[in-house]
Amino acid sequence: MEPIQIQNVEIKLKEEIEIKEEPIELSQNSYFIKHQRSQSRDKPYQCTHCDKAFSQKIDLIRHHITHTGEKPYQCSDCHKTFAHKCNLIRHMTTHSGEKPYQCTQCDKAFSKYFDLIKHQRAHTGVKPYQCTQCEKAFSKNTYLTIHQRVHSGEKPYQCTQCNKAFSHKCNLIRHLTTHTGANQYQCTQCDKAYSQNRCLIMHQRTHTGEKPFQCSQCGKAYSNSTDLTRHQRTHTGEKPYQCIQCEKAFSMNADLTKHQKIHSGEKPYQCNQCEKAFSQSSHLLIHQKTHTGEKPYQCTHCEKAFLRKITFIIHQRIHTGEKPYQCTQCDKDFSDNSAYKRHQRTHIVEKRYQCSQCDKAFSCNSYLIKHQRTHTGKKPYQCTQCEKSYLQNSHLLIHLRTHTGEKPYQCIQCEKAFSANSNLIRHQRAHFDK
Repeated sequence: MEPIQIQNVEIKLKEEIEIKEEPIELSQNSYFIKHQRSQSRDKPYQCTHCDKAFSQKIDLIRHHITHTGEKPYQCSDCHKTFAHKCNLIRHMTTHSGEKPYQCTQCDKAFSKYFDLIKHQRAHTGVKPYQCTQCEKAFSKNTYLTIHQRVHSGEKPYQCTQCNKAFSHKCNLIRHLTTHTGANQYQCTQCDKAYSQNRCLIMHQRTHTGEKPFQCSQCGKAYSNSTDLTRHQRTHTGEKPYQCIQCEKAFSMNADLTKHQKIHSGEKPYQCNQCEKAFSQSSHLLIHQKTHTGEKPYQCTHCEKAFLRKITFIIHQRIHTGEKPYQCTQCDKDFSDNSAYKRHQRTHIVEKRYQCSQCDKAFSCNSYLIKHQRTHTGKKPYQCTQCEKSYLQNSHLLIHLRTHTGEKPYQCIQCEKAFSANSNLIRHQRAHFDK
């Protein structure tokens, strides 16, 4: 066999390496082979659980953890566990409070350099991660990866107990509890039990009153770091959790997760009395009351009772006249948050997103993108049950309810339900006109 000639290194198909000019150590050769694979896309390390393959063995080992759920690295301060050591090291800075990376355009500082880089994109508007299948671009690579699953239909997180698969890891974790029901960590002071040790530790603080996490701006203290982080956003106004589909932002990851299910259509919570499934456990609990006929929220002013606490609260404002949502631009106030938000949009003056084909301008880039489809005729949202397609995802979701029979918008006056919010608003006017 002829030796392989690569630049100034002659590699024979034996263990020896002949050097022509510059000496190369054998250990360096392993890096050279790794580099070759990255250039040639040679991926000899195949995952046995899915179709993914890797050029390096260490990458395969890291990937395996996504299937096993193993988290061997534990924080000594709060007992959180992590799949990778680098994630634990990053997490430890949340306890020390050290934030050496300062933004030059605002007062924010960060414990990690990469977090500063990501934050700076909020000032520059740079979105370097472009989807190759549509026009969307993202400020973070993770957002692009999740978005691409919309096109590919990929659901990499598979349940080992049944055949269900999920596009988000958090949905798989929730689903797994439906199989195990295991709550092995028992509180010694009450009957509560938990599936994770860290949850038990946080719960025990309700008995001891311990609040080790203190806000540096107002002195408030919390029993866990999550509540402190959430509270600190009331000072900063930060909403770091952004939806990659519609650009809405949230101060809490849990709120983003709930919101994303609108786009993904995932419904991991199954009713055991009928075939209906829900995106949130709270929605399942409400639905189950339709089987029992239970309406636990009774109005003290009239005979009406309600399934949902929020509809009960809004209904009570009819009797009390309370309107807690006040517009900061004018003197108008409102009894429910949705009406308040709709009103606020009437004050938005700046419309910096200009359509290149007509005179219309918009306050949000997402509105411009939707509008441009009226010129192109593009209808990217296709119904999987019939041939209809739509300009907007929200229109597709409303259409899908004609197939499922779902009517999520309920009148608080007479409990009639509707598939679209606009139909509910029209219906409610009939009550107000009486």
